[in-house]
Amino acid sequence: MTGGHRRILVVEDDPETAGQLVEELTTSGYEVDLAATGREALSHGAARDYAVITIDRMLPDIDGITVMRQMRDDGVASPFLIISALGEVDERVRGLRAGGDDYLVKPFSFVELLARLEALGRRSETIAKETILRVGDLAVDLIARNASRRGRKIPLLPREFQLLEYLVRNEGRVVSRAMLLQHVWDLHFDPSTNIIDVYVGRVRRKVDDAQAYPLIHTIRGIGYCLRAPG
Repeated sequence: MTGGHRRILVVEDDPETAGQLVEELTTSGYEVDLAATGREALSHGAARDYAVITIDRMLPDIDGITVMRQMRDDGVASPFLIISALGEVDERVRGLRAGGDDYLVKPFSFVELLARLEALGRRSETIAKETILRVGDLAVDLIARNASRRGRKIPLLPREFQLLEYLVRNEGRVVSRAMLLQHVWDLHFDPSTNIIDVYVGRVRRKVDDAQAYPLIHTIRGIGYCLRAPG
């Protein structure tokens, strides 16, 4: 894991194990958040992105497998490393089929834990590159279906997100109103409709207002172009 994506969520209810994990991971250069219950884990997962989430199977309130499934349903794409005393083959298979990306049985070697975290982190970075589109300071998350500028979320309705995604995928290219109507609305061009201009106006206000520079540009008589300066 490189850059700023070295934050890990540790979901562990045993105070001694949790303390050791946080200490060792912090010493190894990771930023660590700790959740002692399933509800705390769900709250952390909804609030920020993690390179890897380590999770115990047996939590005091919600089973770890249920937590993983709920996070996946909520759009969390981070890889899960299950750390559990339940080491039988059937238990490991159940955990992996429920959404886990790797399984480590207690007691374990911390050196092995680090190696598994590094492998999952590399996978996480690859997924992030494939699923997050960036233009300038704009980021469009194709899994979470949201967008942000300089880390600040932009509230978009589903159709507005589809419109922005199409513009971002065509960064630097001029797209006509007919192209937008066909690819975003799946309709043939109707010269009498102003739906494109209305939606582009809405998206432009949400994306560009109060920002350092505009991204969405009108190409008079043709259509629109999304591009960053420089």
